[in-house]
Amino acid sequence: MLTLTSLGDHIAAGRTAKRWTQAQLAEKAGISRPTLAALENGRAAELGFSKVSRVLAALGLELKLQEANQSRPTLEDLLNREDDDDQGMGRRS
Repeated sequence: MLTLTSLGDHIAAGRTAKRWTQAQLAEKAGISRPTLAALENGRAAELGFSKVSRVLAALGLELKLQEANQSRPTLEDLLNREDDDDQGMGRRS
């Protein structure tokens, strides 16, 4: 799950990879440097999607939505899948 802190980490890493200062990225995204700093540090809870999307677009990044995995498989589920795969390949345990 993407948190505000991890989103900020991704943005900071993207900015650093491009060797841009916060001021440079903020200008490209049309936001203030303090707003960008707050986003990178996970403190901008009320930032708004529009500003976040402009920052991501300036970095050539995008958010992708996917359904959350509601339940994680148990060890038993994983072992059963492995057994099923082995039997499908003509192997027996």
